[in-house]
Amino acid sequence: MKLKIGDPAPQFTATTTQGDTVRLSDYFGKNLILYFYPMDDTPGCTKQACSLRDHNQEIQDKDAAILGVSTQDVASHQRFTEKHHLNFPLVADTDGAVSRAYGAIGESGGLLGTAMSMMGVAKRITFIIDESGHIAHIIDKPDCAHHALEVLELL
Repeated sequence: MKLKIGDPAPQFTATTTQGDTVRLSDYFGKNLILYFYPMDDTPGCTKQACSLRDHNQEIQDKDAAILGVSTQDVASHQRFTEKHHLNFPLVADTDGAVSRAYGAIGESGGLLGTAMSMMGVAKRITFIIDESGHIAHIIDKPDCAHHALEVLELL
């Protein structure tokens, strides 16, 4: 089932870059930018993460938090975070459960989408979840270099 605007966001419990446990409910009362990306330290993913990093304060000023999700492990996320000085947590979705719940894995889009799904690699998609835990916006094809600006326009 494909998620749509107005749907309750799927609940999750996951481990972050710092090894902390995080839940969707931790973000109730503020907006959450939940973005899924294919792989740490690749060109597009780096541009996207750095865009969000550079505008994180503006996003926080709009009462929102950022949480990145991919299927790499905590060690990979720690290296990526340290190398690019990311100022928000990443989720180590190693079993793909969070990605599947949000449709970031499993819905194929052509040959590349099918191959990525088979390898357990998440597609690039962003969900803006409102204060009550409902999906307020979906960015299906984020502009990696300017992703934070796309997000800020919707907050």
